[in-house]
Amino acid sequence: MRLVDSHCHLQADRFDDDVEAVVDAAREAGLERILVPGWNAWSSAAAIALTERIGWLDAAVGVHPHDAATVDDEAWAGIAASARGPRVVAIGETGLDYDRVFSPILAQLANLRRNLVLAAETGKPAILHCRSRGGERDAQDALLAELRAFGDDVPAVVIHSFSGPLDYAEAMLELGATISISGLAFRKGEESTADVVRLVPTGRLLVETDSPFLAPPGAPRGRNAPEWVRVTAAWVAELRGDAHEAAGDALVAAYDRTFGRRADRHDASPIPGEG
Repeated sequence: MRLVDSHCHLQADRFDDDVEAVVDAAREAGLERILVPGWNAWSSAAAIALTERIGWLDAAVGVHPHDAATVDDEAWAGIAASARGPRVVAIGETGLDYDRVFSPILAQLANLRRNLVLAAETGKPAILHCRSRGGERDAQDALLAELRAFGDDVPAVVIHSFSGPLDYAEAMLELGATISISGLAFRKGEESTADVVRLVPTGRLLVETDSPFLAPPGAPRGRNAPEWVRVTAAWVAELRGDAHEAAGDALVAAYDRTFGRRADRHDASPIPGEG
């Protein structure tokens, strides 16, 4: 089965000792696309650097809601400048987290807005994290309100590691969103994700690991890795009644459509003139 991992933090310290081996294992498992998103200034620069070392990977740059209150104007200016680079295919990971609230909500909202503006300016999709406390949906509703505030000019968005009720997914799809499914879907309290998987149109559905986090069943609990996206992809295909070959083709096509991926990035060599 052809595979993609639309969200994988390979620059995280848990991969410091063996990232090339992890990528090789992913390749052997069938992965053809991996997106490495940043969460602050350091990790955004590290994502780009990793794609320069391993040419078939893609990068995203942005500020996670956990870091919203700690990234200053100078650091943000560096992220915004790097977003124009050819290795960067998306803005993020950004969004709202009303569950852990590591940054104050007002700071999260301000951070989200500048990331969304950057996405609109660059024409690259924003990758959106969204979490509420168990049984609540305040972050989802706030995120919808922020996107609707753009009116007809809402930027393209990817709902990373989907979590929330079915009507939230329906509202996001009305706004043109692409929805990505992670190992979070297998956890208690996330049962509605199965209905969302059946709902999303072909071409707007992705899968991811969110490595090194959110291990699906069977994957190592201490460090998820991109090869384990195969578990989530197989589950998605079965829910939708799709043959694995057709499902894999659809995942690769959805990734390329969403991120505007260049055809000459399909192998493991760098873009000519880079690296």
